[in-house]
Amino acid sequence: MIKSMTAFARETRNGVLGDLTWELRTVNHRFLEPHIRLPEELRALEVPVRARLTASLQRGKLDCTLRYSPAVGVVGALRVNKPFVEQLLAAGREVDDLIGRPCAPSSFELLRWPGVLQEQEPDLDRLTAEALELLDAAIASLVATRAREGERLDRLLRDRCARLQEAVVRVRARMPEVLDAVRARLRERLDELKAELDPQRLEQEIALVAAKLDVDEEMDRLEAHVAEVLEVLARDEPVGRRLDFLMQELNREANTLGSKSSDVAVTREAVEMKVLIEQMREQVQNLE
Repeated sequence: MIKSMTAFARETRNGVLGDLTWELRTVNHRFLEPHIRLPEELRALEVPVRARLTASLQRGKLDCTLRYSPAVGVVGALRVNKPFVEQLLAAGREVDDLIGRPCAPSSFELLRWPGVLQEQEPDLDRLTAEALELLDAAIASLVATRAREGERLDRLLRDRCARLQEAVVRVRARMPEVLDAVRARLRERLDELKAELDPQRLEQEIALVAAKLDVDEEMDRLEAHVAEVLEVLARDEPVGRRLDFLMQELNREANTLGSKSSDVAVTREAVEMKVLIEQMREQVQNLE
């Protein structure tokens, strides 16, 4: 089953620790090129995130973004460091005993001391586990989207292959008429020149012209390349590069057919083939 490289997935979870949102976006690229953006609290996730992405995807430029909004009271809430305050008060009492003049500090004076107030940190182990679990869901969604788009491209490519095969059949059917027309034109020219040509020599001239116009080899190669495209489409592996190469080969044969053609109908078929191949080539660029 072929897969598209163009896809988007978003997964969100509202948990006790806050809101997590993964966004994955891929576009076509020769290799897998992940760009990972993480919040500062979860910067340590980069290695396992990269490992999960490379295990599931083979090609494509990938933007991977995690957004985290802490729940109220989880991060940013202030708490008093009670052991530290008790130590400060004990030290104050010792100083009072030394100077013989007790002086009770106010609460706001104590709050000015560094370390009395501490910002509450989230449970990073739990948050990390939730983020990775949500990432797995986002990757699964992205892969499913790429597969669905791949199915659409598969139908399109098979349709274009069928139309190419029909064009090859029409060209093969047309060639005997083309050769008959060449033979008739040669005879007409001879009649106009009032010249006589040995029948054997005439057949030799016709054979030379026919050899120049012969497109059987191009038709055989076109059919072979189309058959290989269909075979590659049935593979359960990344096939984008192979199909891109086959598009080049198909285009080369269609160009040769057009350059050899001396018949309007055959030229029209060659142009139609090139249009179909170009349509396929554009879509193949998006395949993994």
